Amino acid sequence: MKLRILVIALLTLAAPAAWSDEPIQPIPAAKVKNAAMVELGKKLYFDPRLSKSGFISCNSCHNLSMGGTDNLKTSIGHNWQEGPINSPTVLNSSMNLAQFWDGRAKDLKAQAGGPIANPGEMAFTHELAVDVLNSMPGYKAEFKKVFGKDAATIDMVTDAIAAFEETLVTPDSRFDKWLKGDKKALSKAEQEGYTLFKDSGCTACHYGPAVGGNSFQTMGLVAKYDTKNKAEGVAGLTGKDADRMKFKVPTLRNVEMTYPYFHDGEADTLEKAVDIMGKLQVGRAYSKEEIAKIVAFLKTLTGKQPDFKLPILPPSTNETPKPKPFG
Repeated sequence: MKLRILVIALLTLAAPAAWSDEPIQPIPAAKVKNAAMVELGKKLYFDPRLSKSGFISCNSCHNLSMGGTDNLKTSIGHNWQEGPINSPTVLNSSMNLAQFWDGRAKDLKAQAGGPIANPGEMAFTHELAVDVLNSMPGYKAEFKKVFGKDAATIDMVTDAIAAFEETLVTPDSRFDKWLKGDKKALSKAEQEGYTLFKDSGCTACHYGPAVGGNSFQTMGLVAKYDTKNKAEGVAGLTGKDADRMKFKVPTLRNVEMTYPYFHDGEADTLEKAVDIMGKLQVGRAYSKEEIAKIVAFLKTLTGKQPDFKLPILPPSTNETPKPKPFG
């Protein structure tokens, strides 16, 4: 009996995973390394007092009730400034090879500090943001608990926000269940949509657990993409013509929630996005029926959304710098 159990166990370990031959892999659940840091990061993520107006938080543009985006073509910044580019989802962003559409931030920590000091976004300074936090005993106690320091620094702030964002993964989509062997998880049309997605060459860019985020690609490989948006992609950093219109490939996880699509937000529906990408990237004009099948597949990528208790933020004090919502 013991020998039989041992053989079964060894065969189980040796058996390849159901998804081993697929270009897409299931998303693993988040592993919390430091619960206290994650909780502090969650508070900072939702705290609008890190902005000049006292109104804009990380969650304003990356709303965790809306797929980690704001569902706007381009985001609204301080004093209702129109943002230059569409806000990518924060969900599963820890799987990206870099952050922002042009990859100018190497990781979540580097990204977290950018919007705070951007005059078109939160319009604050790192120094003032830290002053705000250090004026509140509640925050000082939490930073002391997590970092062992009496006062917060911007490095601590970005470390904590990044730690929280690393937990924002969305496992257990219907597609993941199908990958793991539950063949009833997808309908016939959804499976046909996935096959069409693969056979068209879409998985050359959209692959891995995040179904994207792994590379930078030119928007308009087969035909030129016409847009009024001024974003140049990686060329804005390198100045090279070869990098013009080259953007980080977005994740397709939860894509039914993260509309509108593309860096300029011009595609307001999944159907339109699939149609445009087919023509521009793989040189294929999909029929309405084919588009419907691919869209059906894409909707199976919606996973379990982050679910947690909203944080209660420490109260401001008489010494807390006052917001300037109209300044």
